[in-house]
Amino acid sequence: MSSSLCRRAHCLFTTRTTNSPIKPFSVISEPSTSKSNSSATTTISKPKTPKPTSPISSRDKKIRTLVKKFKKDSQNASFRQHNHRSYEITVRRLAAARKFSCVEDILEHQKKFDDFADERFAVRLISLYGKAGMLDHARKLFDEMPQLNCERTVMSFNALLAAYVNCKKFEKIGELLREMREKLSIKLDIVSYNTIIKGFCGAGSVDSAFEVIHKMEKDGLEPNIISFNTLLNAFYSTGRSSDADTLWEMMESKDIVPNVRSYNPKLRALVADKRVLEAARLVEDMESKGVQPDTYSINALIKGFCREGNLEQAKSWYGKMVGDDCGPNKATFVSLIPLACDKCDIDFALELCKGAIARRCLVDMAKLQRVVDQLVLGLKTDEAKELVELGKENNFYRTLKLPTDE
Repeated sequence: MSSSLCRRAHCLFTTRTTNSPIKPFSVISEPSTSKSNSSATTTISKPKTPKPTSPISSRDKKIRTLVKKFKKDSQNASFRQHNHRSYEITVRRLAAARKFSCVEDILEHQKKFDDFADERFAVRLISLYGKAGMLDHARKLFDEMPQLNCERTVMSFNALLAAYVNCKKFEKIGELLREMREKLSIKLDIVSYNTIIKGFCGAGSVDSAFEVIHKMEKDGLEPNIISFNTLLNAFYSTGRSSDADTLWEMMESKDIVPNVRSYNPKLRALVADKRVLEAARLVEDMESKGVQPDTYSINALIKGFCREGNLEQAKSWYGKMVGDDCGPNKATFVSLIPLACDKCDIDFALELCKGAIARRCLVDMAKLQRVVDQLVLGLKTDEAKELVELGKENNFYRTLKLPTDE
């Protein structure tokens, strides 16, 4: 990561601990009051010792330190302008840990800076709230912009609209559109319409998403590659390949050149339909048209051939992936390692395990343990020991062991 703050956030949220579940920053236990003894002789009972407050966990202390450091760093104008990634990573990890009050602490702190007069800075904060799932805060920030001397245009509205989609509040998008048009007279742009298309697709209303194309054209806007790619993904993922074919025709009529994200949904659909050879031919067709397949393209084929038990073809496409500098990811190794073991290609399985560890891909540890076991059975104890040692260097695989280990 580019900054020490990013590294701090990464270590904080990826280090596994044996502590009990995370406790709130401060949990104050009220002292319990003793009941009086209702005997004939009235006695004054000794007050019970108040229960000690719950200790703040070491992880919570680190989080508080992280927030404090972030707020201090953000005092620097250069940090605010150039460390977008630090904002993204820190907010995402805090939200994943459900530390929403910390997200609010960091982002509300930003409103005091002069940068907020620039709508682009406000857009970043609205987007961060949306990605953290804090829609009410995103909306509140948008509403406060005029009081904070920040102009609201379609750019900040699009950020708010995206927050509704990220938070899966699809049913409220229509209400938001009506409200914004009436109160602010904002004219939607291509980003607005693409976000609405994404929202309808996310809600499962693919036909409504398709109708947005016609609405765009009525408003004098032309759909772009993002519009069509979102719809292609929705149609293929819902098994509507014939409707997707119509989209391909529309793209051709509008001179919109497909890219790899246009082809990938079709590849996945072909593989799901057990038409793997046809998917392989589609990749070749892509390349002939100058469209370079990416990790997701090749993974679709590898998954298909693995399901068919065809290790030779799966291995061939893996070689192409590595040779084309198209990096394998977790999905690659999840598909290939079990098949390599099934086919007793233990050398290839070892290569895959080393690749998964080197790339810090968190594959189910049982899959790697199976490789260790098969290496020992194949009298390749040195290789098994090497894999166990590599595993110990990665916290996720630290429990890998030789079959003879106690």
